[in-house]
Amino acid sequence: MPLQKFHCKNLLLGEHDVPLTCIEQIVTVNDTKRKQKVLGPNQKLKFNPTELIIYCKDFRIVRFRFDEAGPESAKKVCLAIAHYSQPTDLQLLFAFEYVGEVYHNPAKKVNGIDPGGGGGGIGSASGQQTPLFETYSDWDREIKRTGASEWRVCSVNEGYMISTCLPEYFVVPSSLADQDLKLYSYSFIGRRMPLWSWNHPNGSALVRMANIKDVLQQRRIDQRICNAITRSHPLRSDVYKSDLDKCLPNIQEIQAAHIKLKQLCVNEPFEETEEKWLSSLENTRWLEYIRSFLKHSAELVYMMECKHVSVVLQEEEGRDLSCLAASLIQVMLDPYFRTIVGFQSLIQKEWVMAGYQFLDRCNHLKRSDKESPLFLMFLDCVWQLLEQYPAAFEFSEMYLTILYDSARISLFGTFLFNCPHQRVKESTEFAISKNIQLGDEKGLRFPCVWDWSLQFTSRDRLLFHNPFYVGKSAPCVQNGAVKTFKRSKKNYSSTLRGVPPALKNGIISEQEFLPRRNSLILKLKPDFLQQMESQSNSMEQYFRDWFAKPVDLHGVILPRISGTQIKLWKLCYFRWVPEAQINHGGFITAFHKVSLLADEVDMLNRNLRQYKSNSSLQGNCSELDQSRMYFRANSLNDTSAAPDFLSSSFPFSPVGNLCRRSILGTPLSKFLSGAKIWLSTETLANED
Repeated sequence: MPLQKFHCKNLLLGEHDVPLTCIEQIVTVNDTKRKQKVLGPNQKLKFNPTELIIYCKDFRIVRFRFDEAGPESAKKVCLAIAHYSQPTDLQLLFAFEYVGEVYHNPAKKVNGIDPGGGGGGIGSASGQQTPLFETYSDWDREIKRTGASEWRVCSVNEGYMISTCLPEYFVVPSSLADQDLKLYSYSFIGRRMPLWSWNHPNGSALVRMANIKDVLQQRRIDQRICNAITRSHPLRSDVYKSDLDKCLPNIQEIQAAHIKLKQLCVNEPFEETEEKWLSSLENTRWLEYIRSFLKHSAELVYMMECKHVSVVLQEEEGRDLSCLAASLIQVMLDPYFRTIVGFQSLIQKEWVMAGYQFLDRCNHLKRSDKESPLFLMFLDCVWQLLEQYPAAFEFSEMYLTILYDSARISLFGTFLFNCPHQRVKESTEFAISKNIQLGDEKGLRFPCVWDWSLQFTSRDRLLFHNPFYVGKSAPCVQNGAVKTFKRSKKNYSSTLRGVPPALKNGIISEQEFLPRRNSLILKLKPDFLQQMESQSNSMEQYFRDWFAKPVDLHGVILPRISGTQIKLWKLCYFRWVPEAQINHGGFITAFHKVSLLADEVDMLNRNLRQYKSNSSLQGNCSELDQSRMYFRANSLNDTSAAPDFLSSSFPFSPVGNLCRRSILGTPLSKFLSGAKIWLSTETLANED
């Protein structure tokens, strides 16, 4: 079966293309002398390489052989890739070169992309627009959507006059005046004032806050903020503060786990890891940290859903762990964020606009000591929920995987900067240097990752849709009644124990107990044992009751967190490993069958609508051609077998990407297609 028939083709990248920002390490090898060297940006290469190995951040390994190239050409190629994959400045990334061409040549396509992408297109796979939360109106609509009547959009940071790591517009309690916010901002780290994230229908709010650095003013300001949040609650309920730095793994621990996971998945030969695979996977601690985030988020869902209290996520700078925790809580509580457009708006609101440091955490410039895959961990946590409740999510795991890949493509401004202010500052400086007239625009407009038409055809974008998804207008009915799925109590995890609050000055605090990272059971001080035990039983009963009932796919969903229920995301981590692939197996087989069934149902619905409306034959044919499924039924009752090309790596191709030693590397000269290497070896080695 030809590769192109099942390979998901990215319109921006060729089959073997690797974005420079996706390169993690470059290794040159000389088989004859048995030498190898990790190549940096300004290093000399003292031997002639016979092989080039590129280790990618998406767990891919790409090998090139120089059997048909001269020694000097091989050396130039290696040094050129090392040089351009590790730029010394943000403005040297491809996105800046692209938007520069677009602004100078607005009618010209650049690299095959319509110049409209430079305007920050916001189209999505579903045809709806994704709010970017760059304007006052986007935040105001979100307030109205969630019913947060006691909160208001604040413009005190317009022009980034207060904090450079906050958005220009954000939401605060209505009782807090702008003058108070300006005054209090000096006491917060990074001047990051409390940010509203979401409101529960019962009035409880989810708020993010950085630590207060002014020790003398800490108690007064903290009390003032919490009182304002309390007044914004219709029941004047208490505020529960969660110190994320104390109860969750830090970014260094997450990075260490990610490195171990990557070493395990790219180990060659892969078969050598099989004997000790499970223990090696456990030693990475990656799944342990996934479980920690899911557990803690479930605790906070309980506080908002059952206790009706507002939750404040407190973190040193308020722009790392709180991004992940706030997003997970909203995915569990709000079905809107389990749709494609809703999920994209969530990432815009809680990651992009809230100042998650994509540039440093993704290490786009290869020189950050702050690298940490928090965004990948968030997508992995969402995948765990998708795996457990497939009918609750509109998007598929292919969508999540491609979204992770898109964070490594330096064309899009979405995942390129540490904060919105950095985009404005850097792009304005670039525009001045290139004589680009910005007019009233605040910096250059980069292509937006949510405009998926820039990367994929409308046909391939159908893979984003989850055929298991049950929309709100389509309840699951069987024999005239809504179908329910009963669980036994065995499915309830006994580790979901309580977070008993200690009440002090109207604020529920975590400082009265010491949390154990891998359990929701907390070690308590003796004085509080009796009170905490009562609260622990309350939370345990809430989870027990929830798991005993049928799942409301359009209500709250909670993770199952026992050892066997937290799994490795194989499509994301194993897709480039041929030895790990299962022909005619994996999740895609069920995806294929359900897609055919869903398509048949859609065909029946269209036929019924057209029969009732007596549409013309031409109209009938037009509507029948429409489908939301990638795999389509040729006719009703189609029982066709799964295509031969399906495997557990679909829609990715491990063989097509030359990723393992067992696959013979194609000589580099065939890929260059006569491309000229214009810089000499000495120029590359000595250039600053």
